[in-house]
Amino acid sequence: MRKIIMSAAVTLPFVFGVAHAQDSVKIGYIDPLSGGGASVGEGGLKTFQYLADELNAKGGILGHKVEIVPMDNKTNPQESLVQAQKAVDAGIHYITQGNGSSVGAALEDFVTKNNGRNPGKEVLYFNYAAVDPSMTNEKCSYWHFRWDANSDIKMEALTNYMKGEQSIKKVYLINQDYSFGQSVRTEARKMLAAKRPDIQIVGDELHPLLKITDFSPYIAKIKASGADSVVTGNWGQDIALLLKAAADAGLKVNWYTYYAGGAGGPTAIKQTGLDHQVFQITEGFPNSGNKAAMEFEKDFRAKVNLSLWYPRAVNEMRMFKAAAEKANSIDPVKVAAALEDMKFEVLDGGEGFMRKDDHQFFQPIYISSFGTMTDKDKEPFDEENTGWGWHLVSKIDTAQTMLPTTCNMKRP
Repeated sequence: MRKIIMSAAVTLPFVFGVAHAQDSVKIGYIDPLSGGGASVGEGGLKTFQYLADELNAKGGILGHKVEIVPMDNKTNPQESLVQAQKAVDAGIHYITQGNGSSVGAALEDFVTKNNGRNPGKEVLYFNYAAVDPSMTNEKCSYWHFRWDANSDIKMEALTNYMKGEQSIKKVYLINQDYSFGQSVRTEARKMLAAKRPDIQIVGDELHPLLKITDFSPYIAKIKASGADSVVTGNWGQDIALLLKAAADAGLKVNWYTYYAGGAGGPTAIKQTGLDHQVFQITEGFPNSGNKAAMEFEKDFRAKVNLSLWYPRAVNEMRMFKAAAEKANSIDPVKVAAALEDMKFEVLDGGEGFMRKDDHQFFQPIYISSFGTMTDKDKEPFDEENTGWGWHLVSKIDTAQTMLPTTCNMKRP
């Protein structure tokens, strides 16, 4: 009997250790899977599920299988808090979200308060697309990490490009009426005034988020203003329907956008006939010329039947694995510490890093235009079967994307 007990004492920790290693790392995906934002939410979900499969094919994270748990927030901050609490109650220690800065701000506040009240049961919020600058400035949180460039960083790069385009004389601003859209309009006004004071702002419109089904009245205003260019941060159905209305009305202007490449956007651009007159600023794009990124894109499209809208999601998931390995732990407190100031080779090439001061990730970003593809070797990917693709216009290296932060982070 004594020998049996001693044998069990040796064997049981090993058995429990194996069982523990096989427990999954669950990531609560809190984004719209119904309502006006469903198209981008579903695309994001498929992206994260693909990335989880990629990690699991290589042994997961420290031997733990990665599992994405879909949680529909309907692009609503209150519903997002309900879903976040469900995640906590289910023992999920990681959540990710991107579509809607109003949602992002609510989740950031939630994890900060939750972690303060529940030491030992901390939750990390991985942000892949909510870009309100306040989230890494005055509202910053130790428990929040953002992999997308914030809207000020994007506008800085976009207006640096626009200032050299002497054909731009009259600009119309149209944005969604919430924190992100308001930030886009404010910074566009400020930066254009500083860099090109000769440019006239001939319109400045805010509209409800994901509620407009017919943008023709807005397009009529843009046409009547005499604008030669439009600047918009619209995303989801709001950019696709805006461009569709422009196509229907025959509006011929240049578009400077954040998210024209999302679901339905490329089809609407093709309908406008604006060949390389619609621009987008992103941290990567399908025809970047980077061999590894383009191989990833090819496999992703074959398995998911979508374009990769979120290269930053790739960086997020791969950095999560790297941070856990650095910490030798999946404990969110240890993973958070490992992520601070981490340098990482991003999907489209070049080094990015997670700034410790505010948990804002910095990386190369690109301005691309959408239109006919003239060089098949460099531009093999079209979008939504239009025959048109994204073409490099300008690359901004990591060092040139950095802006100061006002974050005064409270550390645990």
